[in-house]
This record gives sequence, structure tokens and C-alpha cells, in this order.
Amino acid sequence: MAEELITRSADRRTAPEERRSLRRDASGPALLAGLVCIVVSFSGPLVVVLAAAAAGRLDQAHTASWIWAVSVGSGLTCLLLSWWTRTPVITAWSTPGAALLVTSLGGYPYREAVGAFLVSGAVVALFGVTGWFGRLIAAIPAGIVNAMLAGILFSFGAGIFGAVKGEPLLVLGSFAAFLLAKRLVPRYAVPAALLAGVVLAAVTVGLSLHIGQGGPTRPVLTVPAFSWPALVGLALPLTIVALASQNAPGLGVMRAFGYRPDDRLLIGATGGLSVLLAPFGSPGVNLAAITAAICAGPESHPDPRRRYVAGMSAGVLYLLVGSFGGVLVSLFTGLPKELVAVVAGVALLASLQGSLAAAVAEERGRDAAVVTFLATASGTSLLGIGSAFWGLLFGLAAHLVLDVRRRPR
Repeated sequence: MAEELITRSADRRTAPEERRSLRRDASGPALLAGLVCIVVSFSGPLVVVLAAAAAGRLDQAHTASWIWAVSVGSGLTCLLLSWWTRTPVITAWSTPGAALLVTSLGGYPYREAVGAFLVSGAVVALFGVTGWFGRLIAAIPAGIVNAMLAGILFSFGAGIFGAVKGEPLLVLGSFAAFLLAKRLVPRYAVPAALLAGVVLAAVTVGLSLHIGQGGPTRPVLTVPAFSWPALVGLALPLTIVALASQNAPGLGVMRAFGYRPDDRLLIGATGGLSVLLAPFGSPGVNLAAITAAICAGPESHPDPRRRYVAGMSAGVLYLLVGSFGGVLVSLFTGLPKELVAVVAGVALLASLQGSLAAAVAEERGRDAAVVTFLATASGTSLLGIGSAFWGLLFGLAAHLVLDVRRRPR
């Protein structure tokens, strides 16, 4: 295991020394790791974001603003937090959170959804800076949280095979490319599925790709509105997903590679920036897990003290690519819906697999986890509130009835 790194502000050197240190620590592998991180982020999870924007009936300008907001937020936090802490801090938008919005965003006016994004970011920041984060995670059984996440992701996994009927060659070919790449070069499995799907789509149904506006994205400011249904149906599930399914694994990845991340700083900073960017469409910026492993691992650099450069590299590239979000929207919206379904599905397979395994890992609590999963996956909406909340509520009720032991008299 890499040597543990303690990153405190008191250890920081003067500005000229920092600049000389950065020049000395920069390396080709670290810069390449940042590039791979960006490729993985924009080739798979971005499709889920676009699917959520389509579900919310957003026009191209608001969709481009959303991509700009999450990309700029990820870029700033990667760049500044990696430089400040001298560790590879990788952040991103929440793919499971975007998956939640695919099933829920269309049920609320967009201004109320923006208000929910703002409240979610504020709550995440509060739990981060106060240290309540660990206590919240401990209060909700892990099986129920993971079952809720699995229920959210279920439709995406099933969507892979549901799309076979429409374009079997395209879908099965793209899925086969994913499996083959997963066996040979796992890091590039999702980009391989996208590339194969684009080629097959061009041969079979054709592609209507166009560049669209070539200049930088113009962010669209939306004045937030607040309603109880949106706060309960969007803000609460988004907050739980951000804390339990993004920030907790993100911290775990960093610790697995020998770092000692300051959770108050990292979660507080990402939550605070999420509040600032919510009016431009960002549902939140969180610590990353999968892409964090790319930059925090030995492939980035043999010396763990020099891997922070990979985080800074990813930050710069996030800012560059995200600033042209309108181009990305124009390109990706020209993809056939069957290709979007299979790429989104394979991009979420790892998350679905992990959440399913964690949901039923312990025999005690499996009944409550299954109830949570079924209620969430059903897509049921009651009182204007989406299924993720009801899955969580029904699961907690089952947990209280079946698993909580009565105190002896």
C-alpha cells in the first residue's frame, strides 16, 4: 500500500516553491491519467445526463448550460482541491443522481427542480463542514441505501435489452464490444461500446450528427423556486445518493490508495460549489470513485506524492471541454436512441452490480432491501413525489418492523 499522506494547510509551502514543485512533479503518465479520466466521464455518464435533460424537456440552451455547470464545477474542484491538498482529488457529476433525474425530473417544473438542486447542495455542504456526514451514513442501513440506488439503476440495465428489438445489430454489437473491452482493457470498456455503436449506427440507421454552435457555452440562469414535493421527491434522494453513493465511495478510493482525505474540506467544498452552480442547472458535484481510481492509482505515477498532478490535469480538461457544452449536446443528441440506451446501460452496470451486491450482503435486512428495491424500481409516483423517496420510506418501515430488535423490559 502507498505511504499514507497527511495533507494539511500548515504543511503548504510558499507560492514560488509551489510553482517549482509543480513543475518538478508534472509527468506524462499523470497528465495522461487526467485525459483518460475525462474520456471516461464524457463518453458514458454524459449520455445519462442528456437522458435526464430530455426527461425534463429541457431545450438545447438549458441542456448545454447544465453540462457547462457540472463540468466547470468538476474542473474547479479537481484543479483547486488537488493543488491545495497535494492529493489527486477527482470530482464529477453524480451518474446515479442523473439516473434518478431521468425518472423524476419530468414530474416537476424546472424552476422547482433547480430549487431542489440548490437545497441538496446546501445540505451536502452542511453535512460536510460539520462532520455529520459519517453519522448520517451510519443512521440509514447500507442495504436500504444500496437497494434504493439499485432500483434507480435497474431500468437502465434492462434498457440495454429492451433496445434490442428496435436495432438488434447496433445494440448487440455495441454490447459485445463492451464485453470484449471489459475483458481486455476494462478502463476503456464504455468508450469502446460508444465507438462501436457509432460505427454500427452509421452503417445501419445513419447518423444525423452536427456540430451546432462552435463558440463557448453561454450559461442560462434560472431563478429557483421551492416546493415541498420537489424538496421531498428530488432534493432528499439526490442528497442521499450524493453522500452515500458518491462521496462515501470517493473517500474510500482515496483511502485505499494510502491517502488521508479531509472529508470536511472536500465534501464541504463540493457542496458549496454545487449551491453556486445550481441556478445554472447543476444537480450537484461530488467526489468521484471510478475515475478517481484512474488518477489515484500507480498508473498515474509510481510516487503517490506526485499523483495530484493527474487531478489538476483532469480539472483543466474538464474546464476546457465543458466550456463547449453546446457542441457536445449537438453531437450526442444526433445519436440513435437505441445507442444512447445501450451506452447509458453499460456505463451504469458497475454501479448496478455493486449496489445489488451491497443491498443483499447481510442476511439480516434483506427483506427491507428487497422492499426498497421493488418500490424504487416500480417507478411509482404518489402525491407528486417520485419512487426513490417511497422506496426509501417503505424500506425503512420494513426495517423497523422486521429488523429492529425490541428493548428488553
